[in-house]
Amino acid sequence: MKLLLALLLAFQTPKILIHPSITKSTQETTAIIILDKPHTDQEIQQLMKPYKGVKLRRVFHHALDGFSVEGSAETLAEIGRSHKQIKNISPVITYQAETEESVKIIGGEEVRSFFDKKNERLTGKGVTVGVIDTGVDYTHPDLKRNYAGGRDLVDNDRDPMETLALGKATIHGTHVAGIIAANGKIKGVSPEAKIVAYRALGPGGGGTTEQVLAAIDQAIKDKVDVVNLSLGNDINGPDLPISLALNRAVDRGIVAVAASGNSGPNVWSVGSPGTASKAISVGASTPTLETPYLLIEGSRDKFQIEPLEGSAKWSLDRSADIVDGGIGRPDELKNVDGKIALIKRGILTFSKKAENAKRAGAKAVLIYNNMTGGRFMGNLDTQMSIPVGAISKEDGVILQKALKKQITSARVTVSEDSDRLADFSSRGPVTGTWEIKPDIVAPGVAINSTIPGGYLSLQGTSMAAPHVAGACALIKQAHPDWTPEQIKASLMNTAKPLSKSNSVDRTATIPNGAGRRTAANTGRTLGAQRVPAYYRTFEQGAGRIQVDEAIQATTLVTPSSIRFGKFTEQSDVHKAFLHVENTSQQDQRYSFDIPPYVDGLEWRLPLSFTLEPQQTKDITVELTVDPQVFKGKIHDGYLRLQAGGASVRIPYLYVLEEPDYPRVMGFDFAEGDKPGQYRYEVYLPGGAEEFGIALFNPEDYRFVGYLDTITNVKKGLIRKDISDDQLPADGIYLIKVFAKKASKEDHIERMITIERKED
Repeated sequence: MKLLLALLLAFQTPKILIHPSITKSTQETTAIIILDKPHTDQEIQQLMKPYKGVKLRRVFHHALDGFSVEGSAETLAEIGRSHKQIKNISPVITYQAETEESVKIIGGEEVRSFFDKKNERLTGKGVTVGVIDTGVDYTHPDLKRNYAGGRDLVDNDRDPMETLALGKATIHGTHVAGIIAANGKIKGVSPEAKIVAYRALGPGGGGTTEQVLAAIDQAIKDKVDVVNLSLGNDINGPDLPISLALNRAVDRGIVAVAASGNSGPNVWSVGSPGTASKAISVGASTPTLETPYLLIEGSRDKFQIEPLEGSAKWSLDRSADIVDGGIGRPDELKNVDGKIALIKRGILTFSKKAENAKRAGAKAVLIYNNMTGGRFMGNLDTQMSIPVGAISKEDGVILQKALKKQITSARVTVSEDSDRLADFSSRGPVTGTWEIKPDIVAPGVAINSTIPGGYLSLQGTSMAAPHVAGACALIKQAHPDWTPEQIKASLMNTAKPLSKSNSVDRTATIPNGAGRRTAANTGRTLGAQRVPAYYRTFEQGAGRIQVDEAIQATTLVTPSSIRFGKFTEQSDVHKAFLHVENTSQQDQRYSFDIPPYVDGLEWRLPLSFTLEPQQTKDITVELTVDPQVFKGKIHDGYLRLQAGGASVRIPYLYVLEEPDYPRVMGFDFAEGDKPGQYRYEVYLPGGAEEFGIALFNPEDYRFVGYLDTITNVKKGLIRKDISDDQLPADGIYLIKVFAKKASKEDHIERMITIERKED
């Protein structure tokens, strides 16, 4: 699931920023107005008094300095032009929720033997965690003793119960709360932490920017210690209202945790609010899993299978034939009895495809992606008695070619795997700021937790984030005086960098000792002809959390990752300022390992120094770049600071020239407000000389026409209504959303359905 989020243009000039979608809309619009400084309720009411057709909805005093209003686009634009104290006007857009071994793998079991300063076990006791989500089933036996109240920002009352209405019921918030603090049949990361529920996403998991902002505002007012947002989008932008609000929450002493998104494995796929600078952005890793692989007779290739949640175990005892099952319709599955059905993704739900195949006698089901981008995760509506898994589009094409050559026999092998980066986990870095996100990763695959009426296993960065929120509660109990920045540092400074499964490091072996390092594990350049041992810093941040190590950290380095920024002709010297703190009870000596040599890069690192207990030191790290010699576009890696008997890894990132990040993001298409009308939204991070939406027949890829075309588009969010006479005939279409600029074109593909409904 994903969260569709309103985009806020960066505050780079004092000029009022009125969102393009506001000035173009002809409908009544709800918008967030951000002010340059705090205003009282009376001052805001006075500001709005001249505008009779505008309704003041909510005032934000904590999350943002601003308020929300409802009125015509023309009037809102006039308000923006008429008042210097207004910094930005941004439309409210619709949100969607992102959809025991894992506690053990992050060190949660070891922590049970730790005690706080009051000689009480570390369980999260005395710490309050706010869950901004779909609500929480506070009657669940594993949650009721930890529930500490909450607010419903959808229905505006004090009952944040999950939506229970048939067909629109939600479970997401209860699942998240259970990972944090379940205390019954299953145990969460911090089983005695208090949960305060903020229902900001309503029936079906839908909500708005306004509701989520109101939830953050209320959480700040309630003075929670930690706040978890397992919601997000696929728009990579750093300065959205929700991201700004999370930064404000951190400034007010709250540890803010946000999911990075489920749009991986491509680079630049991290979404807001996981792009918020001061929040802890969390990607997803795997706990210990049994990973099935498909082997074709006569071939050495192995095809990794991603089991869908609800699938039977992949443990086929003998070889089986694979047959083409089309898209899974009953008439396409006549020859699958006792065989593995290879089915293309699309049109039918995963469950429908699997049910049809099962009824036809299939032994197992493989669903291959209909879009590039690797395997995909998914959940079946009901538990299946046959194995059902996903493979990539590329692997599906290879298998289809094998079937045409009459190569049909295959077998399945299963290997135990853990601590890999989940394919779906969104990667960074952040566009514009070039910041490393996610900051860390945590288990987010096959996570069992509470739901209304029972328990369920789900996957997603939505499940990874609450592992971190629970870990923060444990750290807060152990160190009640630590700031959000220190808690974030303890997790990042002690994280375990994850290496790619079955990767081959062709440059050198991975070292065990401190001084033996290579470019493979310390610094890497995008495009270099090497297979790195570790995932990139902008894929996993500092690595997978180890909460037991974080609690015992004797050194804290902040900020915990370095962004050297982008090269400019004015300066080829980039400086980073770090704050080093000795939190131990003894003197500690500090020294940096010398990074490996890279042509065109020169480091200046501080000399060795010693800190007494609780002493701090500010240091400067310099990177000098010769652009005539250094050939990479992006360079990243880890600086290693030897701190007493520990080694602190500090991720860093440097950008030489404007990278090839996607120029089209966050496309959404839905019915409009009038009969026969549709509306689309899309974000262009760099604008475009030419933008368009082309329509194709999905069966034969025949070009049908253009849904829309625009030239010379400024960067930002486009939100436009398409009238009935602009629409093609009813049906299902493959669309190509493209943007061209400086002879470069990017595009994304989606399937849309157009269906005119009678008045």
